[in-house]
Amino acid sequence: MIVSRRPDLASPPRFAYAGSAIERAASRRGDEAELAALAERDSARCYVIVSDLIVMRKRGEALDPLFALGEARALGTARETVFLGLLQEAPRFGLALDAAALEPLKARDDLKLIDLRTIAMQGIVPAEHLPPLAEAKAVIGWHAHHRFCPNCGAATLPVQGGWRRDCPACKAEHFPRTDPVVIMLAVAGKRCVLGRSPRFPKTMWSCLAGFAEPGESIEEAVCREVREEVGLICARVSYFASQPWPFPTSLMIGCHAEALSETIVIDRSEIEEARWFDRDELKLMLERQHPDGLTTPPPLAIAHHIVRDFVERDGDLF
Repeated sequence: MIVSRRPDLASPPRFAYAGSAIERAASRRGDEAELAALAERDSARCYVIVSDLIVMRKRGEALDPLFALGEARALGTARETVFLGLLQEAPRFGLALDAAALEPLKARDDLKLIDLRTIAMQGIVPAEHLPPLAEAKAVIGWHAHHRFCPNCGAATLPVQGGWRRDCPACKAEHFPRTDPVVIMLAVAGKRCVLGRSPRFPKTMWSCLAGFAEPGESIEEAVCREVREEVGLICARVSYFASQPWPFPTSLMIGCHAEALSETIVIDRSEIEEARWFDRDELKLMLERQHPDGLTTPPPLAIAHHIVRDFVERDGDLF
């Protein structure tokens, strides 16, 4: 059984892409006339994406990711427009430009094109923009890879404010998908296991993670992934929090897992290193004071907060 032992569950930690202030207003997606009226409001703004990069306007030293829809459409040929919702009645949209606009936009002195991960890492825009940017990036990315019906192969058409694609040939309806990923810290008393992926910076260690499989609960996915990656047997699973992760369309489900075994057996096809860490060493890593320069992921990632929660509660998780 999955349990939650975090006392402030109603107020999850602040990390990137979560905590959107936008009301998605899903009931309005099916009314094309209303969507058109919303787009004409003076307060309507959109986020612009081209070839997976966010387009932003330079305003002195600051960067502004919001454009009026007319301004956005003047930047290049629009491929899809997604209704993101309402921010205190101000409509918000995501707009995808054709890839042909990429190089001309890069050449402009008044614009800056940056990937979403870098924007979050460097705090390039205020944090309130990150959740709608993640929403726009994920849905626009889904459109880019689902232009044809997987059922019959015919070209599909965007409807419902960009939240569905319909096949005119076989009448199938296709919706954006979110891939669940469990990300967990296997713990035993005041120790836990961290691993390293080959793609990580050389000093960074993080939680284990993997996709949940069809027909599998969160608890089962957590225990299976820990067993497959490091050979440990786990029992109880404690839910921590979740984080949208638009790379491309995942939902990170953060957990702690009670490890019943101790010997680590690494699956080298998954990770390159894994070992036990005690609470004191983790504290140094979180504070960027480890004598060997070892670190945890930055605060924008849920992994950072899963580890920090373990340290702050002195390993008292189960």
